[in-house]
Amino acid sequence: MKVHFASRMKDYEEGIFQVLNEKKEELAAQGRRVFNLSVGTPDFPPSKKVMDAVAQAAGKPENYKYSLKDLPELLDAVIGHYERRYGVKLCREEIMSVYGSQEGITHVGFTLCDAGDEVLVPDPGYPIFGIGPSLAGAALVPYPLTEENGWVPDLEALSEAAERAKLMIVSYPMNPICKCAPEGFYERLVAWAGEHDLILIHDNAYSDIIFDGRKGGSILAVPGAKETCVEFFSLSKSYNYTGARMSFLVGNREIIAGFKRLRSQIDYGTFLPVQYGAIAALNGPMEPVLEQCREYQRRRDALCGGLRAAGWKVPDSEGTMFAWARIPDGFEDDVAFVMQLMEETGVLCTPGSSFGTLGRGHVRFALTLPVPEIEEAVKAVRESGILLRGEA
Repeated sequence: MKVHFASRMKDYEEGIFQVLNEKKEELAAQGRRVFNLSVGTPDFPPSKKVMDAVAQAAGKPENYKYSLKDLPELLDAVIGHYERRYGVKLCREEIMSVYGSQEGITHVGFTLCDAGDEVLVPDPGYPIFGIGPSLAGAALVPYPLTEENGWVPDLEALSEAAERAKLMIVSYPMNPICKCAPEGFYERLVAWAGEHDLILIHDNAYSDIIFDGRKGGSILAVPGAKETCVEFFSLSKSYNYTGARMSFLVGNREIIAGFKRLRSQIDYGTFLPVQYGAIAALNGPMEPVLEQCREYQRRRDALCGGLRAAGWKVPDSEGTMFAWARIPDGFEDDVAFVMQLMEETGVLCTPGSSFGTLGRGHVRFALTLPVPEIEEAVKAVRESGILLRGEA
C-alpha cells in the first residue's frame, strides 16, 4: 500500500538537529572529540528537593490515576512565585499547566485561530512560534528583528498588519538572538496591542538566565496587560526540569478557560508526581537559580570572549542559555559553515537559517558545557585555522 501523507507534511522535512546529530555520531564513531554546543538541554541537575518530591509522590499508588486537573497546591505555588518573582498578582482562574511550553505554543493556536487568520511571528525566532499557528491553519506574517531597530519589532511599521492579525508572538530574552527587551518596551507593546485589538502571547522561558545585572521580568507586570496578554512560563531552564515537561500559561482568564476546554479533549492532566516536583521547585529558594545564572554567564564569557580573542566577532549574549553570532568573515552559507566547523574542530553549533530567513548567515551556540570544556572548544577553533581561511 502506498501511504499518502497530509499535504502539510511537506513543510516538515528532516530537522537540522537530526542532521547535526547524525554527523556528531559519525565523528564520535571515528573516535573524534565532539563539543556539542547545539541543542539547548541544560546539563545541570534538578535540585535534590525537587527530585525527592517526585520520588516520594511516585511511591504512592494513588498518584498513578488520571490527574484531570492541576493540584490546588500547584496553582497556589505559581501564584506565590509570580508575586515574589515578578510582582504580578494571579488568581487560580488565570493559570493552567501545559506539557512544556512547546506543546502549549503548538496547541494554543487551535484555541484562537481559524484557518487563514494572520499571526505575527518573529524572524529570527524559535521554530515553534511559526509551526504552532501554521498547524492551526493560520497565515504567518513574519516581523523582522534587526540590530538597526534594537532587536525589537518596529511597532509603527507593523500597525497595518496588526489591524488584520489575530495574535502576535513575542519572547524576551529571546532564543536565538539572545537579546533582552529594552526598558519600556513591554509598556509600549501592551498599549499598542490594545489599540489594535491584538492578542499577545509572550514566551518567558529565560527570564532567570539574564546577564550583566539585567533583570528578567514578566509582561504581565504591565498594568492592564491581562486584557490582551498571556504568558508561557517554563520550569525547564530555570529549574532543569526539562524532561518532566512542566510549563504554565498565565494571564487573560478568558483565553485560559478556552485553552483548558480544548485540552480537556486531548489530555488527562499532568502526572501527579511531576506536579509535586513543580510545587517543590516553585516554593523553593531562588539562590540556586541565581547561582546557575552566574555559571551560565561564566560560560558566556568563556565562549564569546574566547572566540573574539581568536578573531571571531561574537557579541556577548544578554540572556538565554545561548550565544548568537554572524558567521566569520569570508563565509557565506551558515549551514555549510556549521558542517565545516564540526568536521575540522569537533565544535557543533546550530545554523541560524533554522530560525528564519533573517537568521541566515548566523549561528547559535548553546552554553551547555562547563567552562573548561568551552575553553577547549575555543582552542580547537583557534588552532584549526578555520577563521584565518575564511578571511583569505
